[in-house]
Amino acid sequence: MKVICLTGGLASGKSTAARFLADHGAKVIDADKLGHRAYDPSTQAYREVIAAFGDDVVGEDGQIDRKVLGSKVFGKPEELKRLTDIVWPEIRRMAEAEIREAETASADSIVVLEAAVLFEAGWDDIGDEIWVATVDREVAIERAMARDGLPREAVESRLDSQLSNSERTARADVVLDNSGTPEQLDAQLVVAWERAVES
Repeated sequence: MKVICLTGGLASGKSTAARFLADHGAKVIDADKLGHRAYDPSTQAYREVIAAFGDDVVGEDGQIDRKVLGSKVFGKPEELKRLTDIVWPEIRRMAEAEIREAETASADSIVVLEAAVLFEAGWDDIGDEIWVATVDREVAIERAMARDGLPREAVESRLDSQLSNSERTARADVVLDNSGTPEQLDAQLVVAWERAVES
């Protein structure tokens, strides 16, 4: 079995790459979706979040109210770190459990862990390879503004808070440049996928 860690910044095409890989037979584990599950009442993280941030983060439905929680950590690096120190290990635990399940189901499978915060969370040691989707900053800004309906300043602020392309690509085994057309990205993915299957 091979595990590929896939990451990239805002509007880099990371999710497009993940869909391509899923369509070609890879099992894709989406860390964002695991992040939502990390707040389920059945998890250790749920209990730790309440202990750290107060009972008022629990909504009437018994679920963590992410808006309330977000207001407690937004613009507060120390509080945000408190939160990620709770949630990121839970996400890793769930991801590793899914990888083990995939290996049990098929020893020849290729698993992709799609995670925007791969490096920040220290998950890059989970995989055999690291694939990084990149896009020129100006292209990322234009795509994110069009896709999310955000003003330019908001997009730039989000980009500034992330790792740079060069910081990511310095640690990559495969770099996917998505500054061009969808067809150009697909062509790169075909080559990378065929090599991954053969190796």
